[in-house]
Amino acid sequence: MTNVLNPARLRPKKLRLGVNIDHVATIRNARGGGHPDPARAAEIVAQAGGDGITLHLREDRRHIVDADLQRVADATGLPINLEMAATDEMLAIALRHKPHAACIVPEKREERTTEGGLDAAGLHNQLAPIVGRLTDAGIRVSLFIAPEPRQIEAAMKLGAPVVELHTGEYAHASGEQVAVELKRIADMSALAAKNGIEPHAGHGLTYENVQPIAAIPQLAELNIGHYLIGEAIFCGLEASVKKMRALMDEVR
Repeated sequence: MTNVLNPARLRPKKLRLGVNIDHVATIRNARGGGHPDPARAAEIVAQAGGDGITLHLREDRRHIVDADLQRVADATGLPINLEMAATDEMLAIALRHKPHAACIVPEKREERTTEGGLDAAGLHNQLAPIVGRLTDAGIRVSLFIAPEPRQIEAAMKLGAPVVELHTGEYAHASGEQVAVELKRIADMSALAAKNGIEPHAGHGLTYENVQPIAAIPQLAELNIGHYLIGEAIFCGLEASVKKMRALMDEVR
């Protein structure tokens, strides 16, 4: 009997695109009022081929504010990924709104954006009850970590089903260091998947650098925000998301 392989089984799964729309709210907040509206942005992302919406509710509410969470969820059927610090306040908000997923991230009031990954290994005792309560509420927990074996091991111990690998070092690398950083992300994606954790990636990804990351077969999702909102100023949000979606699909 001839063994015929099914070509569909040989293709990597579709790589999901989560779009962070925080900076639509940043622009809105610069003048006050309601324009531009993050909820409208979420609708456009859905029409353009995005697979999810990411929102980071920061302690200082510098962009997304509490009222946005429900409004965005009501505006689209896409799953909501709530980025949150490991605090009692954010845990209570997550439990109240029950997003599809909650990604625990490090947060410093003085930083412009999230700098580096969460030290899941060093913060195990602080994170364990938060991960447990989110999980019990049916919220899929993700940890935003550096691509390091120690952090993957910590995620395993915490029982987190997802890790999001910080790609900032890769995005800012030059010369031979680009390949070094890419290998770190690929190796840690494989390690996570081998141990039953779904690997995602994000931070600093652009049209120019996304494809080598998107080609990593174990990755299930990329989360991209600032760059897409910036490009939307020139070509519109629908066009910027569609172009990123096409670049990802070319290599998957």
